[in-house]
Amino acid sequence: MTRYAAGVEYVGTEFSGWQAIERQRTVQRELERALSQVAAHPVEVVAAGRTDAGVHALQQVVHFDSPAPRSAYAWLLGTNTHLPPDLSLRWIQPVAERFHARHDARRRRYRYVIHNHRARSALLRQRAGWWPQTLDTAAMDAAAQCLVGEHDFSAFRDSQCQSPTPVRRVESLAVRRAQDFVVIDICGNAFLHHMVRNITGTLALVGLGKQPVGWVAQVLASRDRRQAGMTAPAAGLYFVGPEYPAEFALPPPPRPWFPPL
Repeated sequence: MTRYAAGVEYVGTEFSGWQAIERQRTVQRELERALSQVAAHPVEVVAAGRTDAGVHALQQVVHFDSPAPRSAYAWLLGTNTHLPPDLSLRWIQPVAERFHARHDARRRRYRYVIHNHRARSALLRQRAGWWPQTLDTAAMDAAAQCLVGEHDFSAFRDSQCQSPTPVRRVESLAVRRAQDFVVIDICGNAFLHHMVRNITGTLALVGLGKQPVGWVAQVLASRDRRQAGMTAPAAGLYFVGPEYPAEFALPPPPRPWFPPL
């Protein structure tokens, strides 16, 4: 039996999220179906983290076990042959039996992209969130810094979140402008359900001038989801990828190419 790790890229628009759900099109179901065809036996994968319906991934990482004698290239080429166009393996390699895609991830990176233009874009449909009013990125970035560190993020947690604790550690959070785009890059040890999208919706209120910079710290301290902003649309969220200890020699998360900064 060999354990494999693989990097998975997908456009989340037509998927009902990551997790396998009966009679629904999910990333996990499609990936396991394709891998099982190559392996000639049922394959189950474990992912670094779940993504919601409509959320995209530059490098989701999974692991699975198989006794099938296949080279890494055969796994890669064969699996992609059986996958739909909006889902692709980017790499695959054998790893130590002790490797676990979720438990061994030391940090995870996300990017939220806002198209900040008065007119909506047909070409950016389902690829970015859209705010027609001009956002003040300097104010948003200043407000965001109170979220860096280890905190109780209950105010940014969805009511359906199943995590046993709301405490998470955000290592970095930056808000920048790139022409007509506002980009929010966030890195942390793990994230609660809808946490990044709720942070985005909250920071947007500061960017619109509807709330002062210090308000975000008050929301965090309240631990009350009702005090925070809206849940930003899933279409603008990209799971850039997880990072692992060097001992596993896995490819790092890719440098996000959209939008160019």
